[in-house]
Amino acid sequence: MKIFAIGKNYSLHNQEMEGREYKPEEPVIFLKADSSLLKDHKPFFIPTELGRVDYETEMVVRICRLGKSIPQRFAHRYYDAVTVGIDFTARDLQDRLKNAGLPWDLSKGFDGAAAIGEWIDKEKFLNIQALHFHLDINGKTVQAGCTSDMLYTVDEIIAYISQFYTLKTGDILYTGTPAGVGPVHINDHLEGYLEDRKVLEFNAK
Repeated sequence: MKIFAIGKNYSLHNQEMEGREYKPEEPVIFLKADSSLLKDHKPFFIPTELGRVDYETEMVVRICRLGKSIPQRFAHRYYDAVTVGIDFTARDLQDRLKNAGLPWDLSKGFDGAAAIGEWIDKEKFLNIQALHFHLDINGKTVQAGCTSDMLYTVDEIIAYISQFYTLKTGDILYTGTPAGVGPVHINDHLEGYLEDRKVLEFNAK
């Protein structure tokens, strides 16, 4: 199983992180280790030795068939379910690695850094490019977004990734985070919603 993730896929998030709205010339792709996956309401143990750890709430899609060099017009056939996930980011570590011109995989791929919710069949939604999602922490909404604001759509991303990687059944794709990222703290209670459905719930420890 591969865990793909997309960076810089919402303009307002790009502005909050880099001070300007823009669209990358190509999708920004990185991978997380399979040991990053956090599911089944298991707690997230904050790696405090890494410094500040931020939540990044995202819509996630599940790959359902084998594919390579997939044309965009057929990409919708290669995923069957969606959910909400959190791409946890060790922000202090990421900043240090970026400033040194080094890869920043360590800040994204540590254990538990890919929280994921309950899968929902994509056919239950009219259009996955028009889905609202949000994250509540301790009962308060801290981040919200809509997939209509994605700079690269799911189908565009799948077509792009499949030029480089063979997609396999069970692979997972985190599609990018909107503005509103922030730090997670010990004893926080996190709940993720896709439209009006709560699909993700766990505690930080």
